[in-house]
Amino acid sequence: MNKLKKFVPPILLDFKNKLFPSKYGWFGDYSNWQEAQKDCVGYQDGEIIAKVKEAVLKVKNGEAVFERDSVIFDSIEYSWPTLAALNWIAAQHAGVLKIIDFGGSLGSSYYQNRKFLRHLSSVEWNIIEQRQFVQVGQQLFQDDELRFYEDIATCYANTNPQAVLFSSVLQYLEEPYKMLDQFFERKIEYVIVDLTGFTPDNEPSKITVQRVNPAIYKASYPSWIFNKKEFLAVFEANSYELVESFTSDITLTYMGNVINYEGFIFRRKPAL
Repeated sequence: MNKLKKFVPPILLDFKNKLFPSKYGWFGDYSNWQEAQKDCVGYQDGEIIAKVKEAVLKVKNGEAVFERDSVIFDSIEYSWPTLAALNWIAAQHAGVLKIIDFGGSLGSSYYQNRKFLRHLSSVEWNIIEQRQFVQVGQQLFQDDELRFYEDIATCYANTNPQAVLFSSVLQYLEEPYKMLDQFFERKIEYVIVDLTGFTPDNEPSKITVQRVNPAIYKASYPSWIFNKKEFLAVFEANSYELVESFTSDITLTYMGNVINYEGFIFRRKPAL
């Protein structure tokens, strides 16, 4: 699936606005994705992958507590609603969790939450990522619980997931709703969306460019800021009910305006 090669930069959050001066953040209102892409430096750089690999290895080996976007933290910053959703899903399946972490880097969310997943009967954490990340993941991080795939079809050929997690991912896809359709068509039972930005006051969806502070690494790339009503309607039209919504304290800054990230837990409606 060639489109996967172009997707999913890391979360690259503003870390509560401490690392990002005003010239970094989300800018513009582009007429199409290609126009925004012309103003961007992408996420294919080998140096970025090397930085992420080094940081996640430290977490895996117990030398660091938490990693996000290659940055090491002294304590874990949990998304408690997402963690609750993972355990709630497992509780309905005899303690078994089979999840796709779409665009999950080298396992950042897996290592973030594994302390609270160890009590489960079984965990299958399947990451779908770009080829470069999959190669590193399979070589250095893959084990009985954590697996890496380049595309949805290959993942489904090896497991039957209950849920898919999109944590700060959908906004970085050129055609996010087409990607969701691939899971809707497979009738996946649960969809968890986290760390996603929405326009204020029900303004139309916008295509912007996110400029990353080079203190993290040098990159910029297109990013959606969605219209929430339109976003939720896509799930409703595909027979998913909204179980819960939540707001993160983590924000993005668009043209000087601070917008809180939001998240949702969806469940497929039972067939009538």
